[in-house]
Amino acid sequence: MQFPLISHSCRPQTAAQRTGADWSIHSIGPYPPGTGKARGVWFRAVFTGLLSVLALLAAGCANEPPEAALRATIAGMQAAAEARDADALAEAVSEEFVGPGGMDRDQFRRTLAVAWLRDKNVAVQLGPLDVALVGDRARVEFTAGTTGGAGWLPERGQVHRVKTAWRLEGGDWKLISASWEPVL
Repeated sequence: MQFPLISHSCRPQTAAQRTGADWSIHSIGPYPPGTGKARGVWFRAVFTGLLSVLALLAAGCANEPPEAALRATIAGMQAAAEARDADALAEAVSEEFVGPGGMDRDQFRRTLAVAWLRDKNVAVQLGPLDVALVGDRARVEFTAGTTGGAGWLPERGQVHRVKTAWRLEGGDWKLISASWEPVL
């Protein structure tokens, strides 16, 4: 059994449907094809957009002020210490590093490795940084609170007064010396 065809006359129709106009995907709106924006407008819009993106990229690649770059390096070292990432931490340490008791770069890494083996969870909190820039060198003093333990709660903690010296090497700040002493 076939159902009778339902007439479309019961549905509301637009003016275009009533007149039988051919509305294809090429014609948008009531304007005939070929009218609208001139061809050069699209080229200018794309060209202006590309120039804007390049200008933003160039502004983002501008040199960071030395103190801001040094502070970012120290923050990166703090994050690497908490993440137990020896390679990321060593990137900011100069080959000529000298620490307490004549500690060199490799001894510094081994000292951190021992601390990471002893404590599953390590946290480092830095106090305010006192930065003094002199040319391509810098001195930074701060307090550092360190905690560690095997569980949720830290089992041990210590606050140190830290004095560091930095040198700009190839555009990156590198730690050349450090000393620390317990405060509490």
